Amino acid sequence: MTKEEFKVLFDNYFDSVRSYLFYRGADTETATDLAQDVFMRVWEKQPVTHSKGISGLLYKIAGDMFISRYRRETLELNYRKTLKYDTDNVSPEDQLRYDELKASYSKALAALSEKQRTVFLMARMEGLKYHEIAERLNISVKAVEKRMSAALAYLKKTLEK
Repeated sequence: MTKEEFKVLFDNYFDSVRSYLFYRGADTETATDLAQDVFMRVWEKQPVTHSKGISGLLYKIAGDMFISRYRRETLELNYRKTLKYDTDNVSPEDQLRYDELKASYSKALAALSEKQRTVFLMARMEGLKYHEIAERLNISVKAVEKRMSAALAYLKKTLEK
């Protein structure tokens, strides 16, 4: 599939896929995000289908992604419900230490270089693997490893004080 063919596909079907996801129960922002993910998957996989069959494939991928996201969110919600953070038993000293550590962590993150911070947050917050980060940033896996190593060393040194 060429870029031009993909652009035509995107222009013709994006709004209808987004509407489909919205009607399935996603809010506007989630529907837009999922629709974008559908087209990213199509671009990455480059399926060989006839032009008539591509719309069915788009809706199938969209439905599967919607269900997958719903299941993941339900699982996360159920897990959060099982967690109980008992603030009654937290001493004021512990709360103060926690607040200080949180402030130090935020300050240390801000002090990292943009490249190191980006790699660190993609790995830790988004849960991406190094090869996924490398693909998204168009760099080598070794570059990701080097940036992550430097970020971790800096954070360790800064937060141990």
